[in-house]
Amino acid sequence: MNQENCGPCFPDQPVADLYLPLWANLPAYRSKPAFIWAEEGSNHATKTLTYAQLNDSVQSISSQLLIPLQRGDTVVILCSPGLELVEIIFGCQRAGLLSVPIFPPDPSFPKQNYLHLVRALSQTKPKAAIAHRDYITKVQQYNSSPFNDKKLAQMLQNLKWVSTDDIKDNKAGFKFSFSLYNGCKPDEVYLVQYTSGATGIPKPVLVTAGSAAHDVRMARKSYDLHPNSVIVSWLPQYHDCGLMFLLLTIVSGATCVLTAPGAFVNRPRLWLELISEFSATCTPVPSFTLPLVVKRGGIGQGTLPITLWSLRNLIIINEPIYRESIEEFVDVFKPFGLNPSGISPSCGLAENCTFVSTAWRGNEDSTSFPNIPTHNKLLPSARLAPWCMNNEEEDMDIIVVNEETCEPVEDGIEGEIWISSPSNASGYLRHPSLTREVFQGRLSNKVSRCFVRAGDRGIIIGEERFLFVTGRCSDTIKLHNNLEIHHHYIETTAYNSCPEFLRGGCHVAFKVSNAIVLVAEMQRSEKDMAVLRSIYM
Repeated sequence: MNQENCGPCFPDQPVADLYLPLWANLPAYRSKPAFIWAEEGSNHATKTLTYAQLNDSVQSISSQLLIPLQRGDTVVILCSPGLELVEIIFGCQRAGLLSVPIFPPDPSFPKQNYLHLVRALSQTKPKAAIAHRDYITKVQQYNSSPFNDKKLAQMLQNLKWVSTDDIKDNKAGFKFSFSLYNGCKPDEVYLVQYTSGATGIPKPVLVTAGSAAHDVRMARKSYDLHPNSVIVSWLPQYHDCGLMFLLLTIVSGATCVLTAPGAFVNRPRLWLELISEFSATCTPVPSFTLPLVVKRGGIGQGTLPITLWSLRNLIIINEPIYRESIEEFVDVFKPFGLNPSGISPSCGLAENCTFVSTAWRGNEDSTSFPNIPTHNKLLPSARLAPWCMNNEEEDMDIIVVNEETCEPVEDGIEGEIWISSPSNASGYLRHPSLTREVFQGRLSNKVSRCFVRAGDRGIIIGEERFLFVTGRCSDTIKLHNNLEIHHHYIETTAYNSCPEFLRGGCHVAFKVSNAIVLVAEMQRSEKDMAVLRSIYM
């Protein structure tokens, strides 16, 4: 067995859930916080789950779930962001259930806000739904209403509703036993996470327990996370990076400070305050976060001073990643202790569980930001040279392929990114033809393993083989001279030409017939807003 970097006596585990009882049974870690939930507000009221508390809760929940349900059943999780959702997700894995976590829509289901729920119920066909008791009561009231949507009401009535209060309130002493562990096995699908994926429309991705464990182990080693790491995350806990960072916390023996996505959007300074208050060493954010915080971060507001000296990994998780926005953020927050070498541009894909690779290598030298190269204003998201990879990454093969011929292209030529890794997901639930197309890519005229087609275009440049993600294949605009351009370049150029008139992030370019169209939202002055309020309020 491979050995973890936190000690020679701590072997890799086949599934992420098995790390939890190992940490919980170590005297030094029993009372250590695994997850901390920070409420919105300037005083940051918090709730804490230690490793021992979480392990006991997960064991109790899993045992209670197997009273109304059977191992292998599918359950949809309709819990709001918080520590309870964390407990339920891990409890389902230990019970051997296939869980489908999605954001719970308003149970009165106004204005057709339930379309994603209908999609999830139709595609995954769950046997049960797990929700808070109050939520279940409101769903029952909706079902009995004469004004309900008949199709949705029938779907909700067909579910066995399980209250979180009932499965958490049981005080019986359920003890964990490694020898009697009956949770998800490595080759079993334990999670369905929804993503826009390579097709641009929501699809349910099937994730096995083993591929998820491999993915978070690879991320842990790539970012050098360990029991002394403190993570801050406001990302949604239902899928992709937000969900996988829950597993990554447990695999690393770290502490993760969580808050709701809405809390960050309402007050971006909250993110900076949590990093400062808890001396965070790692935080994952989408690239739009940095310009948003520069603009609306309220640096001079609030009573808690901003100190970013502890931050070792500022993980940028979506592509393409513009160098200019990163440099602007660094210039603003370097006086507050931000170390530029902690900038970690990365790439991820739900079809590969989440994490794919990062250009960060944890050493303050010529290979760290701001010294890493740029291609067409973009930062790289990976380094593919063999000497740049750790042991886990050596199991992965990332190539750039001609989309039409399915042949690898030479470095310096743009093509579609293909990934082959033990972290690859199993496919799309109930979409066999699309699964074959996306998850079973093979090189032409060559015997090769299967690759996941990322649906992203990229280019490999330089001796260290930096991978730059340049945009989505489906969003490429073909010009009349057979040249191609990614829409985000047009959008960025338009915004930079007149930022005083256009609202950042609120514009889109696309092709109609032989013309390129740009739709943008204009900036409105306080005078304009006063006029609008007088008309509509």
